[in-house]
Amino acid sequence: MTPEGKVGTDETARRVAQFRATAKERGVKLTPQRLEIFREVASSREHPDAEAVYRAVHARMPTVSLDTVYRTLWMLSDMGLISTLGVRRESVRFDANPRKHHHYVCIRCGLTRDFEQAALHAVRLPGTVKALGSVLSTHIEARGICHSCARKHDRKGPTITLRSKGRKGQGHG
Repeated sequence: MTPEGKVGTDETARRVAQFRATAKERGVKLTPQRLEIFREVASSREHPDAEAVYRAVHARMPTVSLDTVYRTLWMLSDMGLISTLGVRRESVRFDANPRKHHHYVCIRCGLTRDFEQAALHAVRLPGTVKALGSVLSTHIEARGICHSCARKHDRKGPTITLRSKGRKGQGHG
């Protein structure tokens, strides 16, 4: 059984194989650090930010630096192997799921989960959007309050606490 928050081993292996093939095709050196950083994102359903990836990889590979994690994540994004999930509260989050999908985001705790709905893949954008420039992809993000936060709210009363907004890790380097 797959632990909560983790992708199955077969899917993780498929994603890692795709990373290896893409790296070879593009002449990108496949270092142990890059492989481990990708594996961390590829095996997670949590859509981790760079700091979470760093903590997990650093526990297994103490020589990896936060700078290496950021540079690798942006490289993986540039290669099309992972995507970023918009401007997030404390930082950018990363997603290694290559299939068409959308996201549910809890506005209280930041929980982010994938969901699929074929009808959403075919959303027609108004001409005003195309007048702004070309559209490379469309992504639906549903925001709400997850069941866990709702239960906490029911026990505590009507206080809503939203996570602060800010940006880190937006630059390439």
